[in-house]
Amino acid sequence: MMEQPVLGGLGRCSCAFWLAVAFDACGLVVLLAGVFADIFFYDFLIYAGAIVIFLSLIWWVFWYTGNIEVPPEELEDDVGLQKKKEKGLTGVLRRFSSRIRSSVRTNRTIRSAQASRSQHGSQGTVAVNLPMTSQPQHLSTVSAAVATETSPI
Repeated sequence: MMEQPVLGGLGRCSCAFWLAVAFDACGLVVLLAGVFADIFFYDFLIYAGAIVIFLSLIWWVFWYTGNIEVPPEELEDDVGLQKKKEKGLTGVLRRFSSRIRSSVRTNRTIRSAQASRSQHGSQGTVAVNLPMTSQPQHLSTVSAAVATETSPI
């Protein structure tokens, strides 16, 4: 098992940490200047300081999420990098059900294309992009069929 390198006190993404601190400090200075300074645009400074402090939350979220640690074993299972070979009846049934699912999706796509063509009374051909099939040489699109059927009023 590989050992993880020990990170410093700020962890990874220390740049995001320092940007968050800088935004907080600048926002606080601007906000307090608007509160305590006797100038005619104090309201602008108060709002600007509050907005800068609010924007520092972006950097805090970056720093926090950049330091979340997930063990590699859990990550491999989560994103499907570790393919478990299913043996026996379970594997056969899973492969069979995935084939049925893909054929149902294909049939549903074809039926919906035919239904939309019959609703519009279109006699033109409709190209349906089916997964895992080769494209036909002659393609007509729905927009081309509609363009040829429309006549000037």
